[in-house]
Amino acid sequence: MKNNFLSFVKKESLHILRDRRTMLIVVLIPVVLMVLFGFAISTEVNNIKVAAVAPDRTDGVRDAVERLARNDYFTFCGYTDNRSIDALLRSGKADAVVVFAADFDRRMQLAASGLPSDPIIQLVLDASNVNTAGAATAYLQGVLLGAESQQSLFETRMLFNPQMKSAFNFVPGIMGLIFILVCAMMTSVSIVREKEVGTMEVLLVSPVRPFKIIFAKMIPYFVISCSVLIMVLLLARYLLGVPMSGGVAGIFSLSLLYLVLSLSLGLLVSTIARTQVAALLISAMVMMMPIMMLSGMLFPIENLPKFFQAVSLLIPARWYIDAVRKMMIQGASVVEVWQDCVILFCMTALVLGVSLKKFNDKLE
Repeated sequence: MKNNFLSFVKKESLHILRDRRTMLIVVLIPVVLMVLFGFAISTEVNNIKVAAVAPDRTDGVRDAVERLARNDYFTFCGYTDNRSIDALLRSGKADAVVVFAADFDRRMQLAASGLPSDPIIQLVLDASNVNTAGAATAYLQGVLLGAESQQSLFETRMLFNPQMKSAFNFVPGIMGLIFILVCAMMTSVSIVREKEVGTMEVLLVSPVRPFKIIFAKMIPYFVISCSVLIMVLLLARYLLGVPMSGGVAGIFSLSLLYLVLSLSLGLLVSTIARTQVAALLISAMVMMMPIMMLSGMLFPIENLPKFFQAVSLLIPARWYIDAVRKMMIQGASVVEVWQDCVILFCMTALVLGVSLKKFNDKLE
């Protein structure tokens, strides 16, 4: 019996290795998503085009403009006048225009001494792109009011991600998405394919019990998923520079639990879908959209409407991403994210139990 079980495992492993399309998907999806979200997609705003209106180009105005020109976030486009502001913003030649008061130096002195003063600087921005406008406003205020008298009022410390790298935020989310897509998609499509071509019936009449056949099919995919996990962690650490502050062992262990959950979801999909196309659509689309929108991968869960916040409690990726983000970025240990771990374990047990029961019901 043991030899039969190992034979099934070997058969599935050889089938996977010979299927170039599957192996290509398994390797390419993680790499493409990691590179895309790590480098191409970023919440950081750079190269903001800024022009200046200065009736009097005093020493104070020139100092402020030089600070803008030296800052990596800005590209200084030169001086202009009030009548050209609208045309500059409409044409896209500038994203923001800084308008200095005529008596800029005097008003700065009043502000530095604590005396009331009229506005010193007016910021005119193109708000058609809300993200760029919001970030540009914050950056400009920080740079233009960065005189010593203003800087002394604040001391800012950025914990965990001092350089504000987008990759630190995206990588845990991408890991949650990759493992669901790869594991659930591979498992579901593989089992449904056996049903479509009629080989599942042949397997079921063998001496091996049905649930062992399913486990034999899942074991090779689990091993492949572990390889993908190692590859993703290496890319995150050495290509994107994401820290593993909470320890690699803890992150790896939690990810193994999530892999089992993802494989169980694939098994559940295989009991619902009748064709490979249906299995692929359910795995790739029905699972992907909730993960991207409701797991905290792209948007903070706190920003969602109350109804969707409640729905997000049912998304496994939410708990995995939250735990991995804390372990990677904040340096939390497994003990500190025990609630996320318990919820993931319960979800895994529930989904695996339901999947096996539905699979057995299909056979009867």
